[in-house]
Amino acid sequence: MTGAQQRGGWTVSAHEPTRLILLRHGQTPASVGRLYSGRGNPSLTDLGREQARAAADLLQHTDIDAILSSPLDRARQTADAVNASRGLTVEVEDGLIETDFGAWEGLSFGEARARDPELHGRWLGDTSVAPPGGESFDEVHARVAALVERVTVDHPGRTVLLVSHVTPIKTILRIALDVGPQLLYRLHLDLASISIADLYPDGGASVRQVNRTAGL
Repeated sequence: MTGAQQRGGWTVSAHEPTRLILLRHGQTPASVGRLYSGRGNPSLTDLGREQARAAADLLQHTDIDAILSSPLDRARQTADAVNASRGLTVEVEDGLIETDFGAWEGLSFGEARARDPELHGRWLGDTSVAPPGGESFDEVHARVAALVERVTVDHPGRTVLLVSHVTPIKTILRIALDVGPQLLYRLHLDLASISIADLYPDGGASVRQVNRTAGL
């Protein structure tokens, strides 16, 4: 995963891509309870901190030029673990924040379904539908797409670590794969998992890795 490795796969481009290393944060009490955890701000558990350090170990031989993190504590703590031996500045990026689950924040799947059965059912199959007082997946897609465009412009040919949450990371992979919204419902990403996408300035992309957790 170093900069010297071949990039691009089948993609043909005269330019070097921006490599995005996508790291999901480690475990929190909300992930233990399998609760909707969007704009709530739980910290990592002890296991979550261990997962963050393990992810840092997986990336220890990877050249990283910049680190961008969601503003939420669980992502910042995970980013800090990777940066502990690097001396970079972790840049806070609001575009990497998790979906706003509104009134469903802190609820389990079953509790949210019981609270709003008709809306919850539509939300599961329609990315334009938002939780009550929250954010739709289409809205997440719009802000994440703007972030991806900005990062590729600001960091041409460089490797950037983005520390974020499950929905923004799935959205970046969806953009790179140029596929529809069903990917959001069918792709599983583990806590502290690593995915990699190369994005080219001419619009091409190559997904290099998804959901790596070896050693975690």
